[in-house]
Amino acid sequence: MSTAVLIAAVVGGGVLLLMRRLFPRRKAVKLLQYPTDTMRGKTVIVTGANSGIGKALTGELLKLRARVIMACRDLRSAEDAAQDLRSQAGPEQGEVVIKHLDLASLRSVREFCEEINKEEPKIDVLVNNAGIYQCPYTKTEDGFEMQLGVNHLGHFLLTHLLLDLLKASSPSRIVVVSSKLYKYGHINFDDLNSETNYNKAFCYSQSKLANLLFTLELAHQLEGTEVTVNALTPGMVRTRLGRHVQIPLLAKPLFHLASLVFLRSPLEGSQTPLYLACSPEVEGVSGKCFANCEEEELMAKATDKQAAKKLWNISRRMVGLAE
Repeated sequence: MSTAVLIAAVVGGGVLLLMRRLFPRRKAVKLLQYPTDTMRGKTVIVTGANSGIGKALTGELLKLRARVIMACRDLRSAEDAAQDLRSQAGPEQGEVVIKHLDLASLRSVREFCEEINKEEPKIDVLVNNAGIYQCPYTKTEDGFEMQLGVNHLGHFLLTHLLLDLLKASSPSRIVVVSSKLYKYGHINFDDLNSETNYNKAFCYSQSKLANLLFTLELAHQLEGTEVTVNALTPGMVRTRLGRHVQIPLLAKPLFHLASLVFLRSPLEGSQTPLYLACSPEVEGVSGKCFANCEEEELMAKATDKQAAKKLWNISRRMVGLAE
Protein backbone atom coordinates (compact mmCIF):
# COMPACT_ATOMS: atom_id res chain seq x y z
CA MET A 1 0.00 0.00 0.00
CA SER A 2 2.78 2.43 0.91
CA THR A 3 4.49 1.70 -2.41
CA ALA A 4 1.31 2.55 -4.31
CA VAL A 5 0.92 5.79 -2.37
CA LEU A 6 4.54 6.70 -3.05
CA ILE A 7 4.16 6.01 -6.77
CA ALA A 8 0.94 8.04 -6.88
CA ALA A 9 2.65 10.93 -5.11
CA VAL A 10 5.61 10.88 -7.47
CA VAL A 11 3.48 10.59 -10.61
CA GLY A 12 1.01 13.16 -9.33
CA GLY A 13 3.76 15.58 -8.43
CA GLY A 14 5.19 15.18 -11.90
CA VAL A 15 1.78 15.88 -13.44
CA LEU A 16 1.33 19.00 -11.33
CA LEU A 17 4.83 20.22 -12.22
CA LEU A 18 4.15 19.61 -15.92
CA MET A 19 0.85 21.45 -15.74
CA ARG A 20 2.50 24.41 -14.04
CA ARG A 21 5.20 24.53 -16.70
CA LEU A 22 2.70 24.30 -19.55
CA PHE A 23 0.16 26.70 -18.08
CA PRO A 24 2.04 28.90 -15.60
CA ARG A 25 -0.43 31.75 -15.40
CA ARG A 26 -4.15 31.15 -15.79
CA LYS A 27 -5.74 34.55 -16.11
CA ALA A 28 -9.33 34.96 -15.06
CA VAL A 29 -11.62 35.21 -18.08
CA LYS A 30 -14.20 37.95 -17.98
CA LEU A 31 -17.52 36.64 -19.26
CA LEU A 32 -19.08 38.74 -22.01
CA GLN A 33 -22.36 40.53 -21.46
CA TYR A 34 -24.63 41.43 -24.37
CA PRO A 35 -28.26 42.61 -24.51
CA THR A 36 -30.54 39.58 -24.32
CA ASP A 37 -31.96 40.11 -27.81
CA THR A 38 -28.55 40.57 -29.52
CA MET A 39 -28.99 37.49 -31.72
CA ARG A 40 -32.76 37.52 -32.05
CA GLY A 41 -33.76 36.53 -35.59
CA LYS A 42 -30.30 35.19 -36.42
CA THR A 43 -29.43 31.63 -37.36
CA VAL A 44 -26.10 30.18 -36.23
CA ILE A 45 -24.59 26.82 -37.16
CA VAL A 46 -22.19 25.36 -34.57
CA THR A 47 -20.33 22.16 -35.40
CA GLY A 48 -19.53 19.89 -32.46
CA ALA A 49 -22.19 21.64 -30.37
CA ASN A 50 -22.92 18.69 -28.11
CA SER A 51 -19.93 19.10 -25.78
CA GLY A 52 -17.09 21.34 -24.68
CA ILE A 53 -16.71 24.79 -26.21
CA GLY A 54 -19.43 24.11 -28.78
CA LYS A 55 -22.02 23.27 -26.13
CA ALA A 56 -21.08 26.26 -23.99
CA LEU A 57 -21.23 28.56 -27.02
CA THR A 58 -24.65 27.20 -27.98
CA GLY A 59 -25.90 27.91 -24.46
CA GLU A 60 -24.69 31.51 -24.60
CA LEU A 61 -26.25 32.03 -28.03
CA LEU A 62 -29.56 30.63 -26.80
CA LYS A 63 -29.57 33.19 -24.00
CA LEU A 64 -29.15 35.87 -26.67
CA ARG A 65 -32.20 34.39 -28.48
CA ALA A 66 -30.38 32.99 -31.49
CA ARG A 67 -31.66 30.08 -33.51
CA VAL A 68 -28.82 27.57 -33.18
CA ILE A 69 -28.36 24.58 -35.46
CA MET A 70 -26.35 22.00 -33.55
CA ALA A 71 -24.40 20.10 -36.20
CA CYS A 72 -23.28 16.89 -34.47
CA ARG A 73 -22.15 13.38 -35.28
CA ASP A 74 -23.69 11.82 -32.13
CA LEU A 75 -27.39 12.66 -32.19
CA ARG A 76 -28.15 11.10 -28.80
CA SER A 77 -25.45 13.20 -27.16
CA ALA A 78 -26.77 16.25 -29.02
CA GLU A 79 -30.30 15.62 -27.74
CA ASP A 80 -29.04 15.33 -24.16
CA ALA A 81 -26.97 18.50 -24.55
CA ALA A 82 -29.91 20.40 -26.05
CA GLN A 83 -32.19 19.39 -23.20
CA ASP A 84 -29.56 20.49 -20.70
CA LEU A 85 -29.06 23.83 -22.45
CA ARG A 86 -32.78 24.56 -22.72
CA SER A 87 -33.18 24.04 -18.98
CA GLN A 88 -30.36 26.50 -18.26
CA ALA A 89 -31.16 29.23 -20.79
CA GLY A 90 -34.18 30.65 -18.95
CA PRO A 91 -37.73 31.40 -20.09
CA GLU A 92 -36.73 33.89 -22.79
CA GLN A 93 -34.43 31.92 -25.07
CA GLY A 94 -33.74 31.14 -28.68
CA GLU A 95 -34.37 27.92 -30.57
CA VAL A 96 -32.29 24.76 -30.90
CA VAL A 97 -32.32 22.59 -34.02
CA ILE A 98 -30.32 19.36 -34.14
CA LYS A 99 -28.93 18.01 -37.40
CA HIS A 100 -26.58 15.15 -38.15
CA LEU A 101 -23.12 16.01 -39.44
CA ASP A 102 -20.14 13.67 -39.54
CA LEU A 103 -17.09 15.64 -40.63
CA ALA A 104 -15.20 12.38 -41.22
CA SER A 105 -17.52 11.72 -44.17
CA LEU A 106 -17.70 14.01 -47.20
CA ARG A 107 -20.98 12.32 -48.07
CA SER A 108 -22.40 13.38 -44.69
CA VAL A 109 -21.11 16.93 -45.18
CA ARG A 110 -22.77 17.15 -48.59
CA GLU A 111 -26.06 15.77 -47.25
CA PHE A 112 -26.01 18.24 -44.37
CA CYS A 113 -25.36 21.18 -46.66
CA GLU A 114 -28.00 20.07 -49.14
CA GLU A 115 -30.53 19.99 -46.30
CA ILE A 116 -29.46 23.40 -44.97
CA ASN A 117 -29.54 25.02 -48.40
CA LYS A 118 -33.01 23.61 -49.04
CA GLU A 119 -34.59 24.38 -45.65
CA GLU A 120 -32.88 27.48 -44.30
CA PRO A 121 -33.64 30.92 -45.76
CA LYS A 122 -30.41 32.31 -44.30
CA ILE A 123 -27.31 31.66 -42.20
CA ASP A 124 -25.93 34.55 -40.19
CA VAL A 125 -22.99 32.79 -38.56
CA LEU A 126 -21.13 29.53 -39.22
CA VAL A 127 -18.89 28.35 -36.39
CA ASN A 128 -16.40 25.65 -37.40
CA ASN A 129 -15.73 24.29 -33.93
CA ALA A 130 -15.70 20.49 -33.99
CA GLY A 131 -12.37 18.73 -33.82
CA ILE A 132 -10.43 15.63 -32.90
CA TYR A 133 -7.14 15.59 -30.98
CA GLN A 134 -4.18 13.20 -31.14
CA CYS A 135 -6.18 10.12 -32.03
CA PRO A 136 -4.52 6.83 -33.04
CA TYR A 137 -3.86 6.55 -36.76
CA THR A 138 -7.17 6.10 -38.51
CA LYS A 139 -8.66 7.29 -41.77
CA THR A 140 -11.91 8.99 -42.61
CA GLU A 141 -14.54 7.41 -44.82
CA ASP A 142 -12.80 9.05 -47.78
CA GLY A 143 -9.29 7.86 -46.88
CA PHE A 144 -7.94 11.02 -45.21
CA GLU A 145 -5.83 10.98 -42.06
CA MET A 146 -8.47 11.53 -39.36
CA GLN A 147 -7.22 14.77 -37.81
CA LEU A 148 -6.63 16.44 -41.17
CA GLY A 149 -9.94 15.09 -42.46
CA VAL A 150 -12.12 16.26 -39.56
CA ASN A 151 -10.34 19.39 -38.40
CA HIS A 152 -9.56 20.82 -41.84
CA LEU A 153 -11.02 19.06 -44.87
CA GLY A 154 -14.50 18.40 -43.48
CA HIS A 155 -14.89 22.04 -42.47
CA PHE A 156 -13.30 23.15 -45.75
CA LEU A 157 -16.02 21.42 -47.76
CA LEU A 158 -18.76 22.44 -45.33
CA THR A 159 -17.86 26.12 -45.64
CA HIS A 160 -17.62 26.00 -49.42
CA LEU A 161 -21.02 24.37 -49.82
CA LEU A 162 -22.65 26.97 -47.57
CA LEU A 163 -20.91 30.01 -49.07
CA ASP A 164 -23.70 30.94 -51.48
CA LEU A 165 -26.23 30.99 -48.64
CA LEU A 166 -23.84 32.94 -46.42
CA LYS A 167 -23.36 35.51 -49.18
CA ALA A 168 -27.11 35.77 -49.69
CA SER A 169 -27.48 36.31 -45.93
CA SER A 170 -24.82 39.02 -45.69
CA PRO A 171 -23.60 40.61 -43.60
CA SER A 172 -22.63 37.21 -42.22
CA ARG A 173 -19.72 35.68 -40.39
CA ILE A 174 -17.58 32.54 -40.40
CA VAL A 175 -15.71 31.64 -37.21
CA VAL A 176 -12.89 29.07 -37.27
CA VAL A 177 -11.63 27.48 -34.05
CA SER A 178 -7.90 26.79 -34.25
CA SER A 179 -5.33 26.21 -31.49
CA LYS A 180 -2.06 27.69 -30.26
CA LEU A 181 -0.58 24.25 -30.94
CA TYR A 182 -0.39 25.27 -34.59
CA LYS A 183 3.04 26.61 -33.60
CA TYR A 184 4.44 23.07 -33.43
CA GLY A 185 3.39 22.00 -36.90
CA HIS A 186 3.92 22.79 -40.54
CA ILE A 187 2.08 21.80 -43.70
CA ASN A 188 3.81 18.68 -44.97
CA PHE A 189 2.91 19.05 -48.62
CA ASP A 190 5.03 15.99 -49.49
CA ASP A 191 2.92 13.74 -47.24
CA LEU A 192 -0.18 15.72 -46.31
CA ASN A 193 -2.13 12.56 -45.56
CA SER A 194 0.64 11.10 -43.34
CA GLU A 195 0.95 7.95 -45.42
CA THR A 196 4.66 7.38 -44.76
CA ASN A 197 4.86 8.56 -41.16
CA TYR A 198 2.27 9.35 -38.48
CA ASN A 199 2.95 11.50 -35.45
CA LYS A 200 -0.36 12.25 -33.75
CA ALA A 201 0.84 15.45 -32.07
CA PHE A 202 2.32 16.81 -35.29
CA CYS A 203 -0.80 15.94 -37.27
CA TYR A 204 -2.99 17.84 -34.83
CA SER A 205 -0.73 20.88 -35.06
CA GLN A 206 -0.70 20.60 -38.86
CA SER A 207 -4.50 20.55 -38.95
CA LYS A 208 -4.73 23.62 -36.71
CA LEU A 209 -2.22 25.47 -38.89
CA ALA A 210 -4.36 24.46 -41.86
CA ASN A 211 -7.33 26.16 -40.14
CA LEU A 212 -5.39 29.42 -39.99
CA LEU A 213 -4.20 29.23 -43.59
CA PHE A 214 -7.74 28.42 -44.69
CA THR A 215 -8.99 31.51 -42.85
CA LEU A 216 -6.31 33.63 -44.53
CA GLU A 217 -7.11 32.50 -48.07
CA LEU A 218 -10.88 32.45 -47.56
CA ALA A 219 -10.77 36.07 -46.37
CA HIS A 220 -8.93 36.91 -49.59
CA GLN A 221 -11.52 35.04 -51.66
CA LEU A 222 -14.35 36.88 -49.88
CA GLU A 223 -12.99 40.39 -50.42
CA GLY A 224 -15.73 42.62 -51.76
CA THR A 225 -18.49 40.59 -50.13
CA GLU A 226 -20.06 41.22 -46.76
CA VAL A 227 -19.03 37.81 -45.46
CA THR A 228 -16.19 37.88 -42.96
CA VAL A 229 -14.07 35.03 -41.63
CA ASN A 230 -11.88 35.06 -38.55
CA ALA A 231 -10.06 32.40 -36.57
CA LEU A 232 -9.40 32.08 -32.85
CA THR A 233 -7.30 30.15 -30.38
CA PRO A 234 -9.38 29.43 -27.25
CA GLY A 235 -6.50 28.48 -24.94
CA MET A 236 -6.32 25.25 -22.97
CA VAL A 237 -9.87 24.25 -22.08
CA ARG A 238 -11.32 21.32 -20.10
CA THR A 239 -13.13 19.40 -22.83
CA ARG A 240 -13.41 15.86 -24.17
CA LEU A 241 -10.98 16.78 -26.94
CA GLY A 242 -8.14 15.07 -25.08
CA ARG A 243 -9.96 11.76 -24.66
CA HIS A 244 -7.35 9.93 -26.74
CA VAL A 245 -4.46 11.10 -24.54
CA GLN A 246 -3.17 8.27 -22.35
CA ILE A 247 -2.78 9.20 -18.66
CA PRO A 248 -1.42 6.71 -16.07
CA LEU A 249 -4.24 5.34 -13.88
CA LEU A 250 -2.72 6.57 -10.64
CA ALA A 251 -2.23 10.04 -12.06
CA LYS A 252 -5.80 10.52 -13.33
CA PRO A 253 -7.30 11.96 -10.11
CA LEU A 254 -4.42 14.40 -9.75
CA PHE A 255 -4.54 15.29 -13.43
CA HIS A 256 -8.25 16.03 -13.06
CA LEU A 257 -7.55 18.22 -10.03
CA ALA A 258 -4.78 20.03 -11.89
CA SER A 259 -7.05 20.62 -14.88
CA LEU A 260 -9.56 22.34 -12.60
CA VAL A 261 -6.81 24.66 -11.42
CA PHE A 262 -4.91 25.34 -14.63
CA LEU A 263 -7.38 24.87 -17.51
CA ARG A 264 -10.28 27.05 -18.57
CA SER A 265 -13.85 25.90 -18.28
CA PRO A 266 -15.80 25.37 -21.53
CA LEU A 267 -17.78 28.54 -20.73
CA GLU A 268 -14.55 30.53 -20.45
CA GLY A 269 -13.27 28.92 -23.64
CA SER A 270 -16.45 29.92 -25.48
CA GLN A 271 -16.01 33.65 -24.93
CA THR A 272 -13.82 34.42 -27.95
CA PRO A 273 -16.01 32.49 -30.44
CA LEU A 274 -19.02 34.24 -28.89
CA TYR A 275 -17.26 37.57 -29.38
CA LEU A 276 -16.54 36.82 -33.04
CA ALA A 277 -20.08 35.57 -33.62
CA CYS A 278 -21.95 38.60 -32.32
CA SER A 279 -19.79 41.53 -31.24
CA PRO A 280 -20.25 44.77 -33.21
CA GLU A 281 -16.56 45.46 -32.56
CA VAL A 282 -15.52 42.96 -35.26
CA GLU A 283 -18.09 43.94 -37.87
CA GLY A 284 -16.26 44.10 -41.19
CA VAL A 285 -13.06 42.60 -39.73
CA SER A 286 -11.79 39.60 -41.70
CA GLY A 287 -8.77 37.35 -42.06
CA LYS A 288 -7.58 37.81 -38.49
CA CYS A 289 -6.98 35.53 -35.53
CA PHE A 290 -8.16 36.33 -32.01
CA ALA A 291 -7.35 35.16 -28.49
CA ASN A 292 -9.06 36.41 -25.33
CA CYS A 293 -11.31 38.58 -27.53
CA GLU A 294 -8.31 40.49 -28.88
CA GLU A 295 -6.44 40.23 -32.16
CA GLU A 296 -3.53 37.80 -31.89
CA GLU A 297 -0.19 38.10 -33.64
CA LEU A 298 0.57 34.90 -35.52
CA MET A 299 3.83 33.26 -36.51
CA ALA A 300 4.98 33.80 -40.09
CA LYS A 301 3.99 30.29 -41.17
CA ALA A 302 0.36 31.07 -40.33
CA THR A 303 0.36 34.20 -42.52
CA ASP A 304 2.16 32.69 -45.53
CA LYS A 305 -0.09 33.62 -48.46
CA GLN A 306 1.65 31.28 -50.90
CA ALA A 307 1.27 28.31 -48.56
CA ALA A 308 -2.36 29.26 -47.95
CA LYS A 309 -3.11 29.34 -51.67
CA LYS A 310 -1.29 26.05 -52.27
CA LEU A 311 -3.18 24.34 -49.44
CA TRP A 312 -6.44 25.80 -50.75
CA ASN A 313 -5.93 24.31 -54.21
CA ILE A 314 -4.86 20.92 -52.87
CA SER A 315 -7.80 20.84 -50.44
CA ARG A 316 -10.24 21.62 -53.25
CA ARG A 317 -8.95 18.61 -55.17
CA MET A 318 -9.04 16.36 -52.11
CA VAL A 319 -12.70 17.11 -51.34
CA GLY A 320 -13.78 16.97 -54.97
CA LEU A 321 -14.41 20.65 -55.63
CA ALA A 322 -11.77 21.15 -58.33
CA GLU A 323 -12.76 20.57 -61.94
